[in-house]
This record gives sequence, C-alpha cells and structure tokens, in this order.
Amino acid sequence: MRIFRSLAEVPADLGPSAIAIGKFDGVHLGHRALLQTLCARAEELGVSPVVVTFDRNPLALLRPELCPPALVSNEQKLELLADAGVEATLMLTFDRALSAVPATEFVEDTLVHALGARVVLAGADFRFGARGQGDVDLLTRIGAERGFETVVVGDVAGSGDGVSGSARRASSTWIRELLDEGKVHDAAKLLGRAPTVRSVVVHGEHRGRELGFPTANLDPRIEGFVPADGVYAAWATIDGARYAAAVSVGNNPTFTGVPEHQVEAYLLDVDVDVYGRTIELEFVDFVRPMLRFDGIESLVAELAADVAKVREILAAQSPR
Repeated sequence: MRIFRSLAEVPADLGPSAIAIGKFDGVHLGHRALLQTLCARAEELGVSPVVVTFDRNPLALLRPELCPPALVSNEQKLELLADAGVEATLMLTFDRALSAVPATEFVEDTLVHALGARVVLAGADFRFGARGQGDVDLLTRIGAERGFETVVVGDVAGSGDGVSGSARRASSTWIRELLDEGKVHDAAKLLGRAPTVRSVVVHGEHRGRELGFPTANLDPRIEGFVPADGVYAAWATIDGARYAAAVSVGNNPTFTGVPEHQVEAYLLDVDVDVYGRTIELEFVDFVRPMLRFDGIESLVAELAADVAKVREILAAQSPR
C-alpha cells in the first residue's frame, strides 16, 4: 500500500480513485464493511481504492478533554488498511491549519484535485471542514457538481455470541468499553481480530525469573489499547515467531514499586532472549483479575494455575 502524509506527497497520476474517509480507529467490523464496499466499487469502476484519514482524532486538538484513547497506533492502522485491500492511504496531519479549512475547499483540494474522486464513501454521521460544517448532504451536492458519486455506508450491528446488546452498532466506543472491562474475547468479535498491542521488551526487576516465570516487560510506550488489569491468555509474536503466552496487565500488588498498567508476558515452554526486540501480543481471553498474595508461595501456586488455564484456552485455538 502506498502511504502519503500530505497533499504535497500525492503524485499527480494517482487518480482516478474511489475514496473512503474517516478516523478508522481500530479498523473494526463497521470500518471493514465500508472498506469492502470501497474495494468492490473501485473494481467496478476500474479505479484505485484510497482511504483519507487523520494522524489523530480531531478531538485531540479541538476538545482534548473529551478525546478517547486510540485503539491502534497510526502504524497499526496503516497495516490494517493494507490488509483490507486499500491501495493507497492519505494520512493527513490534523493541526490548526487543517481544522480551519472550509468544507468545500477540503473537497475540492483533497478529493477532487489531489485524488481524482469518482466515488466517495462515508458513514452517515461523517462531518468535515472547519467547525464540522460539512456533512454527507453537502458532500452529495458537491459530488453532483464535480462528477463524483457519494455513497453513505450504514452501520454494522455488533453480533456474535456473548456480546451483549447485539443491536448496538459496532463502534470504537463500544470496543473501548469492552477492553476497559477485560472482555477481550467480545472485543475481538467487534474488531474482527484479536485486540493487539506491541512494544519493545525492556528490562524489569527480574522478579518473574526468580519465581520461575521469566517475563518480557513491555516498554510503556505501547502501540494499541491496553485492556483492564488482569491476567490474559495471548499469542506473542517476536520476529515472526509465535508463542503461547500468559500476559499480566497491572501493578502486581504483591510487590511495591511496580508501574501502573505494566504489561509483561510469560512465554510458555521457551526461554529466548527478547530484550530490545519488538513483541506483539494478541489478547485471546481473560483469565483472572489482578490479585494481592500474602506470600511468594501462594503467588507461585497461582502463577502455575494461570499457566494451566492459559494452555487450556489456547489449546482450543490455532495461531494464524
């Protein structure tokens, strides 16, 4: 997939194109439905499927106190868009200058001139331009004048056994709520994939190795949304190799001085040097909440029980 981070980077011969616009936070089932429609329409028209998105949630600039944490990093988002079949993505920097661009100017400069729009897809609640004055009705009117079709893609209802409120539309907000409750299995049904984080492995206090369960501590600068504190069954990927893992999220109240929301992974049945390497964790299911233990002996016994439970959960699955 070709990636452009400003209009100046877009080559003159990129268009014509079919375009989908949005934040695409998480690239969940609702986004995937839109992208499937995008690729299908692009194939019908013989043009390139292109996404226009932003490097941050506009609220991060306009109303930071209301801005939710992102489900994925920009790099994760780009990888997911590429996996969905998008041929090019324009990721615009949402700064004060962009926020002040009038809606009609945004359509003319970005969609018409830079990308050669033939069809533009967006959700029914899509807003754009200075003060959010642009909507799908305006987009439709401009499209009729400038030679592109506007397609409004409807919501996708959350579905799947175990996801409460299945009539509710799949959304980044709902997914965040599930992850904040540790319901990674349910969140996966709305994402269409396992919730995933990644970071570089750093040195910790080495308590896990002393207890017989050496863990890979993730640098706090983590890509992706970290779920609620607790122990999880997960798949870990390091340099293309995949391992079963028991993952702890939290401050480990049995000890003092452990950072809040620390993420560490115990790789089952292997002992590899992972320091300084990037690790990706796919959360499969919740095992138990974070607990405080009276002593090392009871902690070690519980860790052994955790590992047994993780084996049981992952045995029912196969790595991709």
